[in-house]
Amino acid sequence: MHRLLHRLHRPHRLFDWPVQRRDVRQAWSALLVLTFPLLSLVTGFAIGLAGFLFLFTACLWWRGCLVALRAHWPQTRWVLLAFLLHLACVLALAPGRTHGANAVDGPLRMCSAGAAMLVVQAGRPSLRALWLGVAGGALLGAGFVGWQRLALGMERPGGLLNPITFGDLALCLSLLALVGAAAVRHAALRAIAALGVVSGLAASLLTGSRGGWLALPAAFVLLAAARRQALLPRRLVLGVPVLACALALAAYAVPQTGVHARVAVGVEDVQRYLAGSPVATSIGVRLDLWKAGLRLAAEHPWRGLDTPAYKRRMHEWVAAGELSAAVFAPPEPPHMHNDALQALVTRGIPGLCAWAGILLLPFLFFRAQLARVPAPGPGLEAGPTRRQSAALAGMLVVLAYAAFGLSEVIFWSMKGSLFYALMVFLLMGWCLVEEEAGTGADSKVSGGAADIATDDATGGATAGTASDAAVPAAEETAGNAAAETTAGTVDKADKADKADKAAADTAPGRMQAGQARPGPVSAGP
Repeated sequence: MHRLLHRLHRPHRLFDWPVQRRDVRQAWSALLVLTFPLLSLVTGFAIGLAGFLFLFTACLWWRGCLVALRAHWPQTRWVLLAFLLHLACVLALAPGRTHGANAVDGPLRMCSAGAAMLVVQAGRPSLRALWLGVAGGALLGAGFVGWQRLALGMERPGGLLNPITFGDLALCLSLLALVGAAAVRHAALRAIAALGVVSGLAASLLTGSRGGWLALPAAFVLLAAARRQALLPRRLVLGVPVLACALALAAYAVPQTGVHARVAVGVEDVQRYLAGSPVATSIGVRLDLWKAGLRLAAEHPWRGLDTPAYKRRMHEWVAAGELSAAVFAPPEPPHMHNDALQALVTRGIPGLCAWAGILLLPFLFFRAQLARVPAPGPGLEAGPTRRQSAALAGMLVVLAYAAFGLSEVIFWSMKGSLFYALMVFLLMGWCLVEEEAGTGADSKVSGGAADIATDDATGGATAGTASDAAVPAAEETAGNAAAETTAGTVDKADKADKADKAAADTAPGRMQAGQARPGPVSAGP
C-alpha cells in the first residue's frame, strides 16, 4: 500500500516537464542547425534569419546559456573578445564617416552570432543535423546554379547572392560535408555527405569563381595532417584531390559550364597586364588596386580612410597619371579585393590586427580542441570523434575564409560575414559539449542510471557522505528508495519491508561516495 501511494504521488513521465522541455530544446536547436546551412545558398534570408533565431533562442534559454557561458569562459574568452575587439575598432572609427552605420552592422551581427554557441550547449543537438544541413545545402546550391547556367544561360550564376560569394560558400559547404562523410557511421548518411562534397565543388565551378579554389591546397594540407593522426580514412584524403581535379577537367571539357571560357579569360588577363595593356581586366584591376591600397595604407597607417575618401584619393592619382584608370572601369570595384588590405586601408593597423584576430584565435581554439583528444590507437577504427570532427571542421572553415580573402573581401558581404561567425560558434559549441560529455564519462560510476532515483530518495543528496536525515523522514526515504532503485539483486518488496521496520527505531544510513543507490539502513544501538 505504501508503494502504491508513493507511485501515485510521483507524476507520470508524460507530465515530467523538465524532461519534455529538454527534448523540445534539443529538437528546436537541431532544426536551427539543420536549416541554417540547408537554405543558405538558395534563399536570400536564411543566413540573416538564422542569426536572429539563434539570438532569440538564447534569450529565451538565458539561464542555461548563462551557465554555459560562465562554465566555459576560460576556453572561449579569447575568441569572444576577438569578435568584440573587431566591433570596438569599427565603432571607434564610425563617427564622422559616411558609411559608419553600414560598417557597424556586420561586426555587430557577427558578435551576436556567439549566441549560436550557447544554444548548442543548452540544447545539445546532434552533430548529424549539421552534416545533413551542409550536404543538403551543397546539393540545393548545385541544383540552383546548374539551372541558372544550363537552363537560363547565365554566364556567371550565383543564385540570389554574388557569384563570388556563392562560389566561396559552396566550397566551404563542400569541405564541411567532407568532414561529415568521415564522421558519420551510417552508410546512407555517409553517401549523402559524399554527394554533398561533389555538389559543393560543382556549384563553385559553375559560378566561375577562381579565387575560392585557392582554399583547396591549404585544406588538403590540413586533411593530410589529420590523416597522419588517423582521424580520416586514407581513401577519403587521397580521393578528394583526385575528385576535385576530375570535376575541374570535366567542367573544362564541357563548354556549357563556362569553365573553359573563364580559364581562357584569366590567361588573357595575365598576358595583357604583363604586356602593359591599358585595357581593364579582372586580374589587372586587382593588381592595380593592391598597389593603390598599399600606398593609401602608407599615407594613413593608423585610422585609415572610409570607402568614399580613399576613392577620391585614387581619382586624384588617376588624374595625375599615377594610377591606371582601369581601376574605375565599369563595374567599378567596391573594395580592394583583398581582406587584409581592405582592413588596413579602411581601419589602419588596429583594424588589420582586429581582422586577423577573428581568424587566428578561432583557429587556435579548434587546434587546441583537436590536440586534447588522443588519436585512436592501433587496432581501432580510424575516424574522428565528435569533438575531433567539430574541431577539424572549424579549422577548415577558418582556413577557407583566409584563402577566400586573398582575392576577394569575403567579409564585405553581410551574408559571408554572418555565415562565418555562425559556423565558427556552432562548431565551438559542439567542442565544448563533447568536453563536458568526456568529463562526465570519466567520473561516471556503475549504476549511473539509478542516480536519479538516489537523488529522489535522499532529497537531492550529492556525491560523498550524505548528511544525516531526521528520524521522521526516514520512513519516506526508505519508501522512495524501495520504489525507485533499479540496481542490485535484492527484491524491492523485501527491501521496502525491512526499511519500513527499521525506520521507526533506527538512525538513517549513510551512502558511500560514488554509490549508485542508497545503502541499507543500519540499525541503531
